[in-house]
Amino acid sequence: MQDVISNFQPDPCKDDDNRQLTTNQPLPKILILCTGNSCRSQMAHGFLQSFDPRLLVYSAGTKASGQVNPQAIEVMRQAGVDISHHTSNSVELYLADEWDYVITVCGGANESCPTFSGKVKNRLHIGFDDPSEATGTPDFIQSEYIRVRDEIKVKFLALYTNRIKDYE
Repeated sequence: MQDVISNFQPDPCKDDDNRQLTTNQPLPKILILCTGNSCRSQMAHGFLQSFDPRLLVYSAGTKASGQVNPQAIEVMRQAGVDISHHTSNSVELYLADEWDYVITVCGGANESCPTFSGKVKNRLHIGFDDPSEATGTPDFIQSEYIRVRDEIKVKFLALYTNRIKDYE
């Protein structure tokens, strides 16, 4: 799993303060970004929250779609994680906040690199294919959603285990 962590790409917009919180400090505040905030960021949000419900996890989009992808909701339900109550939000809502982690999960959100007026301690990019762009038979498209979901789970579990959990 350590090799997964070493593949995270730091961002040039990152604030380089990597201090860890002491035990009397709150749990980390995490923002997960993608372009539409309809699929990949929602899956990552759901998985992180399922690993530790106490975490302060949010997700947003640089061009929020306004709705969560129904196929993302379904494949997450199949994995035992309910994201049906999630909403698709614009990153604009969060730019003034302070964050322990801002994590982009798609190239578009990573390249647009929103400017946060609040402090960002750790800025990471963990990219995934967009299953909503898959073409082919319904079975193939469904398999792409499942593949991406499973990749997100593996990489975010490694991130949680090796970095985020240590904030406690």
